[in-house]
Amino acid sequence: MRYAVLGTGEVGRTLAGRLLELGHEVTLGSRTRDNPVAVEWATAEAGRAHAGTFAEAAAAGEVVVNAVAGRVALDALEAAGAEHLAGKVLVDVSNPLAFEDGQPLLDPVGSDSVGERIQRAFPQARVVKTLNTVNCRVMVDPRRVPGEHHLFVCGADARAKEQVTALLGEFGWPAGRVLDLGGIEAARAVEMYLPLWLTLFGRFGDADFNIEVRRSG
Repeated sequence: MRYAVLGTGEVGRTLAGRLLELGHEVTLGSRTRDNPVAVEWATAEAGRAHAGTFAEAAAAGEVVVNAVAGRVALDALEAAGAEHLAGKVLVDVSNPLAFEDGQPLLDPVGSDSVGERIQRAFPQARVVKTLNTVNCRVMVDPRRVPGEHHLFVCGADARAKEQVTALLGEFGWPAGRVLDLGGIEAARAVEMYLPLWLTLFGRFGDADFNIEVRRSG
């Protein structure tokens, strides 16, 4: 499978690297073709690893992963080009986070979400929100956290969610630990989890944690 990973930060590079390890071809996208981080990453990995602009990456990928910050996601995807996203699964792992006076601030929050904004802006893309509730190292290696902890997916396209759940399985997440929350509007809930995640991170001092959902009966 050919993947486009948009974003050269730690999340993007971690996801891209794991996809390569799994045997996929990956283009790491950034705003400029000569982005030094992307070029260095592709050169070090060689073979099935490539670097390019957002548009070049999205055009090359059969699946597009949005790994840029939530507040610049629409700009990055506009640069990628609607024509390169149409009909494709678009995995959104972003959170709409900023800090104001040292405190985390989400925007949008409550009545909207980044996931929904992406789906509205690119109606022909098949947007699936997932992975934004864990650290990037836990994203690609759930064994870092013991127990039957969970991930979430949401989106309007059932087959797209099935495809993303299969990808999560390649990362090590059994299908039974991936909870489908329904339509893309559920992205509001998983994005609003971030302040609690940050509080837990401050309490534990590291990012190797996740939540487990249990039901009686």
